[in-house]
Amino acid sequence: MREIIFDTETTGLESKFDRVIEIGGVELINNFPTGKTLHLYINPGDRKVHPDALAVHGITDEFLKDKPGFAEVVDQIIEFFDGAKWIAHNATFDMGFINAEFDRLGLPPVMSDRVVDTLAMARRKHPMGPNSLDALCRRYGIDNAHRTKHGALLDSELLAEVYIEMTGGRQAALGLTGVEQSTTVIEVEEVVVSVTGRPRALPNRLTELELEAHAAMVASMKGKSIWLEYEPVEQAAE
Repeated sequence: MREIIFDTETTGLESKFDRVIEIGGVELINNFPTGKTLHLYINPGDRKVHPDALAVHGITDEFLKDKPGFAEVVDQIIEFFDGAKWIAHNATFDMGFINAEFDRLGLPPVMSDRVVDTLAMARRKHPMGPNSLDALCRRYGIDNAHRTKHGALLDSELLAEVYIEMTGGRQAALGLTGVEQSTTVIEVEEVVVSVTGRPRALPNRLTELELEAHAAMVASMKGKSIWLEYEPVEQAAE
């Protein structure tokens, strides 16, 4: 199964007016990263980056001036996502912008059955939260110390690790051949079990008749019985 973990950065929060200025994606095949990625900065035309958005991702209007417009990179995006699931954290936001960009170019939208929202997944799995990307990284022990600002490719890489953890991908790796595995040896202290005899033997449950029958059988074996290697045990008094 092919999946693309992706993220976008935008000029603001309104998909009807604001534009996509960065998109990053990480390819997974059967829940494992292939190493194939997509990372594009996009010129939003005459739409300026809102100060609040700038504080989040740090992408300036000046930086975007020489970048291609969405129409120039749309073929790359479609090719990279072709046939794959679109997976994002708070996917409603990202897909709203992607589909708005497609609509401006007269392209059909990405249908909802091709989209997976990891925020919705996290809320079902961890209903007490929090379920932000940073919180999920902490929950699953994923190092995100280098994430000082939002970035589409960096966030996609972190989300890919979170998604693999949430869907049990690392455990599944244990059953695959051709995947390098490490072996952990756990040293266990030797446990010595001491077995001592009973201070008082349990009462013999055999009847006199049964004991006589057994003795007769042993005698009939003419010294070849294994029972002769053991001393007779007197029946304990009850």
